[in-house]
Amino acid sequence: MTQSTRIAAGIASVTAGAALALWSTRELREAKRASAPGKHIAAARAFNHGSALLALSVLADSAMEHYRGSFENCAMYLPPVVAFCSLGAALHGGTDARAESHRLRRAIQICGAATGTAGTAFHLYNVTKRPGGLSWQNLFYGAPAGAPFALVLSGVLGSIAEQLRDEPEHDPQLFGMPAGKALALVAGAGLLGTAAEAALLHFRGSFQHPAMYAPVTVVPVGGVLLAHAAFASPRHAARASVFARLWLRLTAALGFAGLGFHVNGVVRAHGGWHNWSQNLFAGPPLPAPPAFSALALAGLAALRMRETER
Repeated sequence: MTQSTRIAAGIASVTAGAALALWSTRELREAKRASAPGKHIAAARAFNHGSALLALSVLADSAMEHYRGSFENCAMYLPPVVAFCSLGAALHGGTDARAESHRLRRAIQICGAATGTAGTAFHLYNVTKRPGGLSWQNLFYGAPAGAPFALVLSGVLGSIAEQLRDEPEHDPQLFGMPAGKALALVAGAGLLGTAAEAALLHFRGSFQHPAMYAPVTVVPVGGVLLAHAAFASPRHAARASVFARLWLRLTAALGFAGLGFHVNGVVRAHGGWHNWSQNLFAGPPLPAPPAFSALALAGLAALRMRETER
């Protein structure tokens, strides 16, 4: 094992261990509150926290990447601005314990989801207009088609949190189904989408490090387990979510561990942090891995609701 690999493994282990310990403590505390009145408000606030972490990831990523592109198109200023507003709205919602939605927060989150959708369309257009059209080469080196999807997820989580606050306390519903079931499906779909983007970028990197297989194996399993818990009958929901809860904690820790590995990727580049202005752009994207942690947080909140649904 090379020295750089040992450093990466050490950073990732410490980061993941600390994150897992914090998440476990939080889960024990939240589990005690699961059957208490207002559990849907606790789930809404957890979705706000997930939305905030995703918005922060998009803010950092879009600001860096669009700066690298010299903001050639005026529309490139929009994602960082919208992500900043979404971050503020989500942080405000995460501290709000009222059982009613906030119109301005909801409008900002819907705007974020719409901006992310438009950004996905622009990025796909950028890929297809290149010579060769839709090809692996263009998917690898064109505008990242999956990057704006994180802003879509941030807006979706934030707007769902606002909608959930308006639901009745004892039988909250979303999209015509029990709220816990709907939340689990949304979080599971988000995990599968982010895993697909990680698979594309790590395939571009030829999976040169064994840890690069983790996001494409651990994260999709978390999405499948959430779907299984969502469709399990109410009487079996608690049993179905036991393993899913443990796996989502692992997924949450993986997001922070991935951040450690990406930091090490920047350090290993020529000049390290002394040449940060180049290595931050050329190295692995630092804001990407925490998206797994954000969605795992939302999935854990969904499981807590699902276990108490009749």
